[in-house]
Amino acid sequence: MKEEESFRDKISTIDSSGKRAWLNPLKPKGRFYDLRKYASYFYLLLFFGLPFIKVGGNPLFLINILERKFILFGFVFWPQDMFIFGLGMVIFIVFIALFTVIFGRVFCGWACPHTIFLELIFRRVEYWIDGDSAYQKQLAAAPWDTNKIIKRTSKYFIFFLISFIIANGFLSYIIGVDELFKIMSEPISKHKGGFISILIFTGVFFFIYSWFREQVCLIACPYGRMQGVLLDKNSIVVAYDYVRGEVRKKFKKNEERTAGDCVDCNLCVKVCPTGIDIRNGTQLECTNCTACIDVCDNMMEAVGLEKGLIRYASENDIKNKIKSGFTTRMKAYVVVLIVLIGVESAFLITREDYDATVIRAKGLLYQEQPDDMISNLYTIKLLNKTKDSLPVILKIEDYPDAKIEIVGKQLYTKSENMTQGEFFIYLSKKDLKSRKTKLKIDLYSNNKKISTVKTTFLGPITTTK
Repeated sequence: MKEEESFRDKISTIDSSGKRAWLNPLKPKGRFYDLRKYASYFYLLLFFGLPFIKVGGNPLFLINILERKFILFGFVFWPQDMFIFGLGMVIFIVFIALFTVIFGRVFCGWACPHTIFLELIFRRVEYWIDGDSAYQKQLAAAPWDTNKIIKRTSKYFIFFLISFIIANGFLSYIIGVDELFKIMSEPISKHKGGFISILIFTGVFFFIYSWFREQVCLIACPYGRMQGVLLDKNSIVVAYDYVRGEVRKKFKKNEERTAGDCVDCNLCVKVCPTGIDIRNGTQLECTNCTACIDVCDNMMEAVGLEKGLIRYASENDIKNKIKSGFTTRMKAYVVVLIVLIGVESAFLITREDYDATVIRAKGLLYQEQPDDMISNLYTIKLLNKTKDSLPVILKIEDYPDAKIEIVGKQLYTKSENMTQGEFFIYLSKKDLKSRKTKLKIDLYSNNKKISTVKTTFLGPITTTK
């Protein structure tokens, strides 16, 4: 049978000898491709524009791994806030899972950075220089004459230039645009690490988009493997209507057609950027890029058949003519997502601008002081998450006779920085009822309480007669 003969038994990017099979897909055209181009313009505007947007002096997004500083939507997350940041990542994963359950891999085809850069930037440059699929194959097989050298040199030079621009855009999310401009404007000797980072990122992107290409989706990206677990018969994916299309038969003009609507032109295979045959069903490599929908619609229009042989549809829609609804599984994901968003919102609302840690000096016992006073030495670490630098005063309000003596200079918190200092706490012996006394230390700045931290005070056991 035709279905058995055409069913895939090998990976499209590996030939019979086990070597890499280079793909030269046809240049797509059609309504979905045009929509994807417009979406890519919007995406590129966001990608290169977001680092310039600041909220309260902070960039909208910053993932500064070196300084362990993360900013999302203007909120600064330090290592002490990693549980909030981590929960945010969990919410993102659950959202992606829910989105995949309902709409399949629409994200891959329409919003994934790799797809946007590869299909709508680098491939368009390639079509412009090398020509469409047939010309690209001819050029690859041609000897290294002047024409081939000029085309290859110009293409890879443009590829490297675009990779350099992308690398700078990517780095701006790690170190910020201000630091990036310093690397660009100041001598290289002052920013050797930053300059090397730009070159490394440029090299990585150049390698990916000039050679690795679709292998990112097939090998490196875990999302394709997730869809095997997340998709079900109600998920909307790019699908071939086998009920209407089979049995396949070549189209002949003025012939009464008794076979299925698929004219077996194989254009859906030739235009696919990952080289699959969508007629074999949903596959790991399919990124829902809609190129096969456009080329199939164009062919259906040319032969006078109804469009939509390949379209966005679910398995139930095609097989049973049942429109996809909101299933129990989808509702469960929505409930989990709402709960997680609620918890994350509560964490963000109750999140303090100052995080203090007080630790009693290790290896030291209490010290006997005059006037029946006992002292303990402590170390304080204060993280200031705000943009303001403020002086800090420590108070113990539960014990009127308690005193705090700062070692060295008065505590002062710099903006978005960690401050460390040492201090003594003095308590009267009459206030000590056990070997360890629990204390609450209040932190004030400009007569305003900014935080409270708990610790213990070590002292002798006093007995009363």
